[in-house]
Amino acid sequence: MTKNNTDIEDLETAQDPAGLRRVEIEPVTRVEGHGKVTLLLDEDNQVKQARLHITEFRGFEKFIQGRPYWEMPVLVQRLCGICPVSHHLAAAKAVDQLVGVEQLTPTAEKVRRLMHLGQVLQSHALHFFHLSSPDLLFGYDDAVAHRNIIGVLADHPDLAKQGVLLRKYGQEVIRVTAGKRVHGNSAIPGGVNKAVSPEERDYLLGDIEQIIQWGQGALALAKKLIFQELEYNRNFALIDTNMLSICREDGALDLYHGGLRARTPDGTLIFDQVDYRNYGDYIHEQVKSWSYMKFPYLRSLGQSDGSYRVGPLARINNCDYIDTPLAEAARVEFRAFADGGLVQSTLAYHWARMVELLYCAEGIKRLLLDPDITGTELKVRGEMRNKGVGVIEAPRGTLFHHYEIDDDGLVTRANLIVSTTNNNRAMNQSIRQVAADYLNGRELTEPMLNQIEVAIRAYDPCLSCATHALGKMPLELELVDADGAVVDRIYKNGRGEVGEG
Repeated sequence: MTKNNTDIEDLETAQDPAGLRRVEIEPVTRVEGHGKVTLLLDEDNQVKQARLHITEFRGFEKFIQGRPYWEMPVLVQRLCGICPVSHHLAAAKAVDQLVGVEQLTPTAEKVRRLMHLGQVLQSHALHFFHLSSPDLLFGYDDAVAHRNIIGVLADHPDLAKQGVLLRKYGQEVIRVTAGKRVHGNSAIPGGVNKAVSPEERDYLLGDIEQIIQWGQGALALAKKLIFQELEYNRNFALIDTNMLSICREDGALDLYHGGLRARTPDGTLIFDQVDYRNYGDYIHEQVKSWSYMKFPYLRSLGQSDGSYRVGPLARINNCDYIDTPLAEAARVEFRAFADGGLVQSTLAYHWARMVELLYCAEGIKRLLLDPDITGTELKVRGEMRNKGVGVIEAPRGTLFHHYEIDDDGLVTRANLIVSTTNNNRAMNQSIRQVAADYLNGRELTEPMLNQIEVAIRAYDPCLSCATHALGKMPLELELVDADGAVVDRIYKNGRGEVGEG
């Protein structure tokens, strides 16, 4: 079953068309950053417009102007407390180009790759076990006081512990390679400034078999939770979109480096192995008055048909194979889930995310056993240039960092397209689909409210690339009729208690 959402674009350009009722969810909870959802319904309660509004302004592109280029890898990772390594490495890849470096030493590249695999592993574990598993384990209509990580700890203590320890291991990989667990500084222009010692390598190897085993278990759980209510989960927030990611030259999954690849919903290649330094020739960023987040789309397809998704779902759909055996077997099974074309189910993000978690565990083991990982040649240098573009596959999707500098090495222009920005159009479409399927205009309930948020959380969004207390924000939803009268209201406070507003 597929659903056509292209008509959402027509109403996205309108400003509250007359005769439509408005529903607001403000703010969206259990995500990073601040946002709200607005829905417009006609007299028959059919959803005519759905918008995810990003209500914060992210000013990094402006205030890094005038700073020395060598500060970028350390400075820009302050965008995020959950995935700082991704910004650290994307910026480092951009400044590599500024100092004229096309190829790092084998040790420097493998240390960076190891760092990145640790980052993706810990982020995927955090999202699946702490933020999403309560909905998947207990159901969307479970009591709100129970549907959280505390409920998981009470009912599934071994599972919750595995999630904590998986994330801890990923953080240890980051500490060993970056110097500290959060906001490290080891990636520098042209390489790294910290080697991995034989003792550190052996320390990480000590637990890797257990991590791989837990990764297999997490994958099996994600698949089980999807299949236990197969038809419902397959169709929940289902939309057909293009997919974008980087892939290795031979088509293999690669989270650190590769060429840009995009596919249509039926799997047809739109472009392949595009040099990501030319991303501007393929991706256009649209601005809308009602959100601080931009709306990228594929230039060749235009605004109406050019929306795309990034992240685990796109990467597992896009690649031809995975070069680690356990994850490759999982990829084959995942791709068979599609009824031809690509897997489009939004909840399949969770399944794909656990395929990647297993890939990261296998990849970490492979790198730790590579003799280059403890090498001592860490840095190279070339001729200075005035432009550098770094692209990496962050946990949430393809991440672009683009810098231009003057003759003094000061940044004159910066453009960042973060992973969640790439998913912006798709998240809006998913919200519309859930609202159309489950919002009936009658009694507003917390489970209905939660289903809208479940669709957003599947993307693991970072709405402002900033750290916030997850799940602690209040939320209020109102249903207003065409005359402006409040028909129904529901309120959730910061403790998760639900009642009438």
